[in-house]
Amino acid sequence: MQSDRRDLLKHLALGSAALLTLPALPLRAAPARPDVIRIGVAQPGIGNPPVFSGSSAAVANAKGWVEEEFKADGIKVEWFFFKGAGPAVNEALSNQQLDFAFQGDLPAIVARAAGLKTKLVLATGVRSNIYLAVPPDSPIQSVKDLRGKRVAIFKGTNAQLPINRVLEANGLQERELRSINLDQATTLAALSTKDIDAAFGNINLLRLRDKNAARIVFTSKGASPIFTTQSHVLVTEQFAQHYPDTTARVVKVFVKAAKWASDEVNRDEVLHLWAKAGTPYEHWREDYDGQPLRVRINPNFDPFLIARYKDSVEQAYRFKLSRARFDVDQWIDQSYLKAALKDLKLENFWPVFQPDGKILGA
Repeated sequence: MQSDRRDLLKHLALGSAALLTLPALPLRAAPARPDVIRIGVAQPGIGNPPVFSGSSAAVANAKGWVEEEFKADGIKVEWFFFKGAGPAVNEALSNQQLDFAFQGDLPAIVARAAGLKTKLVLATGVRSNIYLAVPPDSPIQSVKDLRGKRVAIFKGTNAQLPINRVLEANGLQERELRSINLDQATTLAALSTKDIDAAFGNINLLRLRDKNAARIVFTSKGASPIFTTQSHVLVTEQFAQHYPDTTARVVKVFVKAAKWASDEVNRDEVLHLWAKAGTPYEHWREDYDGQPLRVRINPNFDPFLIARYKDSVEQAYRFKLSRARFDVDQWIDQSYLKAALKDLKLENFWPVFQPDGKILGA
């Protein structure tokens, strides 16, 4: 019995030694590139193929530049458009249905505060104006007259926080209004039929003005840039970790699009491209009049934009729109952007704005 036990132990020891001397089997590595790149857009897509507007991401989409970048690799590029804007994009991200997204600051902040793992990699569609419209015969003359009124606000989007800043600047809080959550299309219809007293929105409200169906009583155009909306392109942490080279290439395409769209020689073509998404060219021209393209189609997270995102994190938490505060500096990953700017020799192409909104050196 003792001898049998010793023989068994000896056999096990020899087997273990043999296992230790076997060559290590290679671990199954993740593929170097994905089969598909899925990009979400917090706007409805218009037309066939669908397009959107207001950013360098929209230009890249209209021109097919992302698809062109990855065609030789056999990587498919899919764009998904969401009528429900940022909140709908968040749902798709949480269900792992998207890799990248063009989205505004507030919905992305809400998602990040709830634990969604994303990284902001590129700014686009920044300093976009908001408008306040009322029926033509309304007694409302300014923001100060909104107390107790039925006011449409597309909640959960990047317009909500600057709207709250506008209200605060005029001595009001959102809770002092009879605010109604309506998307853009429903807002236009409700204002036309006077089912609401006023509506905050974007340049689409100019359509009603041109039909004499509304008056514009406030616009952030020409006012403080803190009253404008901010947007970005983000990537999921999972995609960036698995496919860093692909992530870098996507960002570089968007930077190239931003460069082309920021060139004043291309102003008319840019605005006409955006007009294909439904907003008339004349309204884009009016909205951008007197402002260099480089200001609004700027991919950089400069001190102004970082300050805006930090303020929005605090404001979203204060208004109980998000669950927690978090570190914006850790959320923004500028490594891909800086690499693209350096490679394309564009480090100094766009203006840099300080936290107060004034250009550096002014």
